[in-house]
Amino acid sequence: MKDLFKGSLTIPNLISVIRILLIPVFGYLFYNDEKILAVVILAVSGLTDMFDGKIARKFNQISALGKVLDPVADKLTQITIAVMLFIDFKTASNPIINALGWVFLVFLIKEAVMIVGGLIMLLLNIRPGAAEFWGKAATVVFYVGMVIIIAVGPEVGALNDILGFQLPNVITGIIVVLCAIMTIAAFASYMPETFRQFKEYFDNKKAAKNNK
Repeated sequence: MKDLFKGSLTIPNLISVIRILLIPVFGYLFYNDEKILAVVILAVSGLTDMFDGKIARKFNQISALGKVLDPVADKLTQITIAVMLFIDFKTASNPIINALGWVFLVFLIKEAVMIVGGLIMLLLNIRPGAAEFWGKAATVVFYVGMVIIIAVGPEVGALNDILGFQLPNVITGIIVVLCAIMTIAAFASYMPETFRQFKEYFDNKKAAKNNK
């Protein structure tokens, strides 16, 4: 635990904490149909997510805590968005939008598996790997896609009445499915390194037992 908090007082970690604190704010605004403000909060969260890693690398503020806080902020934000949009899509009168609601279960299942797997790894003193290309790309696509849908998606869009425009069903479907495909690709990209770490752990345990 000492190593985890060593050098943790950094700007990127503060940004990650702010992003975590914004999650209930987003959820409250979205639930209470203040979706314009919810879009703003989500956009701010997404933009800060893009900058905290760059700040950490540029100013040499990479820390063990940051490697935990950043993905936790991502996962909690994505879970909240997926739950909110699942509810909105499943209560929509548009049958196509209603059917697309089930796709959000992909995000929830993936995040649930990764959270449980990450907790198991931490309990075994295995440090989960940092996000690779597919993980980072999936996060960017998810944030951009969800901001667009919450802003101008059919029935659920916060700006539909103001702009007099909403996304066509087809475009909405493409965005949702693309985000799901990227999420699955990101999940798959973690598996080889995760399996390697577990294999190494159990091999070391077996070797230690044989040496007794």
